[in-house]
Amino acid sequence: MNKESKITVVSRLYRFASVAAMLSGILFVVIQTIHPLDILSSVNTDRWVLVHLLGIAMCFLGLLGLTGIYARQAAETGWLGLIGYFTLSLFYALTMAFQFVEALISPTLVTESPKLEESILAIAGGSSGEYLGALETTYVLTGILYLLGGLLFGIASFRARILSRWAAGLLALGTLLPLPLSSLVHHPYDRFLAVPVGLAQAWLGYSLWRSMSKERKEGVPDLQSAGKRVPG
Repeated sequence: MNKESKITVVSRLYRFASVAAMLSGILFVVIQTIHPLDILSSVNTDRWVLVHLLGIAMCFLGLLGLTGIYARQAAETGWLGLIGYFTLSLFYALTMAFQFVEALISPTLVTESPKLEESILAIAGGSSGEYLGALETTYVLTGILYLLGGLLFGIASFRARILSRWAAGLLALGTLLPLPLSSLVHHPYDRFLAVPVGLAQAWLGYSLWRSMSKERKEGVPDLQSAGKRVPG
């Protein structure tokens, strides 16, 4: 494969990742606004299944998009970016597993084991669930990964000056938003506190798309190449 062909392939990979990031961010926002109440009567509804199927898609697209965003600025973000990328990726992977359970297993549990399903709903609402053991610990871990990953990746992207610094700053600040407001905004309304993070992810994806459009004529050397700063 000649150099021009390699540049074309890399450019397409970045564009694919940028679209994935934008779609994941949009889905993240939509899910917060249409998520049904975490009560037993909601689990058997079509809306419940739809929301969590969208959650699976959001996590899968998020993994793809995050990989492209990180690769575009890997050299500039250094160890901080690597840790943030790894942490956020683990968050998406674990959350995708939970979304799978809630979409395809929880509706069956409502009939077969309602107490178990009530426990799963309890941890989703921030309470302690019975019968869950390590599952509850893992759910708490996803929250820690979300906070740590979003903060570190946002700061690293802001410092890298490759993609939009506004989007990177929104990611870092939006991730921390639930901490000071959690005592004021209770579940399920606390879901709306996650909206800035979804917007930031979509914005970073759009910034990645713009950066590739600007450099298409110049060529992109490799997946870890540095680019020019893209404003806004």
